[in-house]
Amino acid sequence: MPDLSLEAFEASFAGQAPPPGLTPALAGLWQMGRGHWEEAHRLVQDDEGQEAAWVHAHLHRVEGDLANAGYWYRRAGKPVASGDFAAERHAIAAVLLKA
Repeated sequence: MPDLSLEAFEASFAGQAPPPGLTPALAGLWQMGRGHWEEAHRLVQDDEGQEAAWVHAHLHRVEGDLANAGYWYRRAGKPVASGDFAAERHAIAAVLLKA
């Protein structure tokens, strides 16, 4: 995984391509940061890891499918989020970029 700050990651949303070397979970967050829900979902839906499950949960919360989101939060071992979507995405990215 690249050595990338949260600020640089979020600034890259303005670009045409994600930074190289992102995990599927971070690539999904990158796509969601650009408003591409379908592509974000495609990137995380087949990944069995907890990081991807966390992003998957966030995506279903954004979609409004709270039951499905709850399932993915449990798979990720994370509490069900509430509140601002962008703030949650920011918090997830901060953790994943440090991993």
